Amino acid sequence: MYLLGYDIGSSSIKAALVQADTGAVTAVVQYPETEMSMVAVQPGWAEQAPELWWECVCAATRKLLQKTNADTAEIKGIGISYQMHGLVVVDKNHTPVRPSIIWCDSRAVEIGNRAFDEIGHDKCLSHLLNSPGNFTATKLAWVKENEPVLFEKIDKFMLPGDYIAMRLTGEAMTTPSGLSEGIFWDFLKNEVSETVLDYFDFDKKLIPTIAPTFSLQGELSAEAAEATGLRKGIPVAYRAGDQPNNALSLNVLNPGEVAATGGTSGVVYGVVDKPVYDPQSRVNGFVHVTHQKEKPRIGILLCINGAGIQYSWARQNMSDSGKPYPELERLAATVPVGSDGLRILPFGNGAERMLENKSPGAHVSNLQFNRHNNAHFYRAALEGIAFSFVHGVKILQDMGVNAAMMRVGNDNLFQSAIFSNTISNLLGNTIEMVETTGAVGAAKASGVATGVYASVEEAMSYTNILKTYEPQNVNGIYKEAFEAWQEDLAKII
Repeated sequence: MYLLGYDIGSSSIKAALVQADTGAVTAVVQYPETEMSMVAVQPGWAEQAPELWWECVCAATRKLLQKTNADTAEIKGIGISYQMHGLVVVDKNHTPVRPSIIWCDSRAVEIGNRAFDEIGHDKCLSHLLNSPGNFTATKLAWVKENEPVLFEKIDKFMLPGDYIAMRLTGEAMTTPSGLSEGIFWDFLKNEVSETVLDYFDFDKKLIPTIAPTFSLQGELSAEAAEATGLRKGIPVAYRAGDQPNNALSLNVLNPGEVAATGGTSGVVYGVVDKPVYDPQSRVNGFVHVTHQKEKPRIGILLCINGAGIQYSWARQNMSDSGKPYPELERLAATVPVGSDGLRILPFGNGAERMLENKSPGAHVSNLQFNRHNNAHFYRAALEGIAFSFVHGVKILQDMGVNAAMMRVGNDNLFQSAIFSNTISNLLGNTIEMVETTGAVGAAKASGVATGVYASVEEAMSYTNILKTYEPQNVNGIYKEAFEAWQEDLAKII
């Protein structure tokens, strides 16, 4: 018996087949092999055709079935993870009326800033846990303001994962978690925000049917079965944005649990049991996948733009470019904690929300030509990113997020012992590296509503911990290096 999961990214589509009884991964495939293209008609814009995602879902599914030779009659559920904050708009025939405005498109920033001021900062933060920002609601407002003829054709708006689910089942649906990431959710009332609808003058009929994250959300249609090679009638039973789903995949379900990832950008995602917000709006709050009205679960998300991209830059542009990351790690390990005084601020990838949307750029501090070499630079780069994570986690701790345990995946910066030990020692926490992916987590999650598993906890219990980092007694050397780094940061912000 199998469960099928999709991860709908902006670069590619991943599909995973999981054995339901053991949680073992049968196979994971990606399509296409090269990155999907984005269209930028103007600077700061980013669009993709939803139909392209669907074509890649179909191709990935057929690739997966060919690789595994799995009996489709044994697939008992489908789960979907997807790129957050995008906007898909369809007409009454479920046909997109324009390309999707995806997560990294910034055209609606000013609309969001204006809404934040006019609705009121306190009301936005206390009810929405966010400023309207550059999320789905303001992207829809941009279409209304700038493309009124197209706006009149819209029957439903949805998130990217909602669109793929609709193509699978023929039914337009969404979730409270999805609406919250679009800034359409009132956390105090636990319902769609009338304030946001009224402010933008959106008809409530534009919202698809709302279903719980774990629920029977339609069955695979005959048309979709033919396109994918699957059997008709498989239930779609889970959908969530990529960061809440990543936390779920790492078995981060309850207050006091934290997930993190260190890719091109970095994310720390902690779970709390009541609506909380940062008065300076340096983080975002979303409905977590395990949220219930009587048992609230809110995900507090910290994003760090300047993370792995800085380390990648160092690898590509230093004199020994092309060395594999394990070799860079070996070189960096020859340098002591604190990199002999060399410090790097990694904020060179755009505005940083945790720095109140300032864009200070990357900075190298205390470089000494007769002392420092490439190995120092590699270690300082890793430490600088780790310090930025710690700086951000302290914001979360001030909001009541307990970071005593952090779970991470095995395909990013946390593979570096230098990086992980720096965070573990400064926060005094345990870091567990888990073998999983977003598509695998979505597959397992689909087994809850279909009755394969009795609970979310059971579904996520089939995890393999690959490595554990524990804080060590290091006589304050990490703290000393971090404080010097913080002094550098204070000078530029």
